[in-house]
Amino acid sequence: MNALRLLLLFFRLGAMNEVQYRANFWIQLVRTAMNLGFALFAVFIVYEQTTHLNGWTMPELVVLMGVWTLMGGLVGVVVQPSMEKLIEDVREGTLDFCLTKPEDAQILVSLSQVKVWRLLDVLVGPIVIALALAHMGKATGWQESIAFAVTLLSGSIILYSFWLMLSTVSFWFIRIDNILMIFHSMYDAARWPISIYPGWMQAMLTFLVPVAFAVTVPAGALVGRLPLHWLVGTIVLAALLLALSRWFWKVGLRHYSGASA
Repeated sequence: MNALRLLLLFFRLGAMNEVQYRANFWIQLVRTAMNLGFALFAVFIVYEQTTHLNGWTMPELVVLMGVWTLMGGLVGVVVQPSMEKLIEDVREGTLDFCLTKPEDAQILVSLSQVKVWRLLDVLVGPIVIALALAHMGKATGWQESIAFAVTLLSGSIILYSFWLMLSTVSFWFIRIDNILMIFHSMYDAARWPISIYPGWMQAMLTFLVPVAFAVTVPAGALVGRLPLHWLVGTIVLAALLLALSRWFWKVGLRHYSGASA
């Protein structure tokens, strides 16, 4: 409950800060429209040449694009900005202000920054998904809905844990901007089903940078292309990465000297 209370507090503070710069809303709106527009345009170009992409039809791939937009928004609202602030605080030694507070430091750094305009992605993603499912004429049953909710939550945990571990590396290395750029590139690759990539790329997107579990798996759950072992594997991986990121965070804290050292 403390985490939820803090999230609401930081969200309110973030909203108060963002409404001072209302042009950011229009910038984010244009950004969301352009990202989705270019992604859908690429899909239409591909399906001018074929009727399916390794078994994925065009409406199914649009569902995946919607999940990709939704997940990007969920991460972009609080996880990404908070982790970027963590890296900056470690570099400047200002993480001390967080560590001296009575609340758990991991919770504080995980919720410290909120970009409310990224909620546009969170709103647009489900709309794209709903339109694609309607075009397919597919009625989503309770089993698909539950599987989607579970995999979406698990995928969010996976991305959060991965972001936290990447950011924790800053306790040892001053600049990790290049590593973050690699992650962004890998996430962009997740706008397509991982099954269309060569084996080595599938392995990277599944095990090295596990974005496949955050996008392809939830999309597969909605369109009925999710084997049971992938569902179980996503849940197990989310639990393992959450525990691993917590352990890695504590190890990183022991190597933090801070401004007061």
